[in-house]
Amino acid sequence: MPNDTPPDADSLLLWSTERGVTTLTMNNPRRLNGWTMEMMAALKAGLKKAASDEATQAVILTGSDPYYCAGVNLGASLKLTHPARLHQMIRQHNQSLFDAFLNFPKPILAAVNGPAIGAAVTSATLCDAIIASERATFNTPFGKLGVPPEGCSSVLFEKLVGVQAQRILGQEGWKPTGQEALDIGLADHLSPHEQLMGRAQAIAESWIEKGRTRSYRGGMSQEELKRINAQESVAVATAFLSPPFLIGQFQFLWSKGKRGPAMMFLMLRVTQPIWGLML
Repeated sequence: MPNDTPPDADSLLLWSTERGVTTLTMNNPRRLNGWTMEMMAALKAGLKKAASDEATQAVILTGSDPYYCAGVNLGASLKLTHPARLHQMIRQHNQSLFDAFLNFPKPILAAVNGPAIGAAVTSATLCDAIIASERATFNTPFGKLGVPPEGCSSVLFEKLVGVQAQRILGQEGWKPTGQEALDIGLADHLSPHEQLMGRAQAIAESWIEKGRTRSYRGGMSQEELKRINAQESVAVATAFLSPPFLIGQFQFLWSKGKRGPAMMFLMLRVTQPIWGLML
């Protein structure tokens, strides 16, 4: 049975620097490197530190095997409060998460070493480039969850992968492998799993040698992406408080034996006709 005791905060995000390249490794494999509140805080702090660290000229973001990141742990992220306040909290939380990537001032490479889910995928596309392991998969189950796209994916995915965007973001929920992600333009590089970090290091070092500055994919600017992120964050917060999503979260968490978080969503669903008028 998994040990639910969280690891020490300092061990959630490993830091190493070699020849100007800092590697940040999400390190909670028991939770598939999922974005709990603690992991997200560690990641934001790591990016902030790397931004001002004089020894860091480029960054690689990766995960401890076997997963890159299982995405946001929603049940553990939300606390029962007034729905209007909860809506504001979700909006601000979503926007600040992706702004942490958009505001990062140095070249950053996502080294996707295994399955990536939800926000872990969309945030990776906000990096300068993605190198995928042959074991990687990219899963954005927004259509199946009944929530709108986030992380600028409502616009950026179509620019990156064209008509394949709807397959990935919509009801089909296609999960491209590393090879398929490379083929359609979601990823920029592909590597055998054992060589992933060596190749990522070589790419990042080449960026430093060429004097590369921070860039955004799809020919988009930081300003454009931040505007999209702000708009999406409002839509995400509204969707997360909709009846279908609330009951879906209740059923999922209840099936996992997480009674406390499940009851929070059930309470929100039962009282939704009243507080829904206040939003």
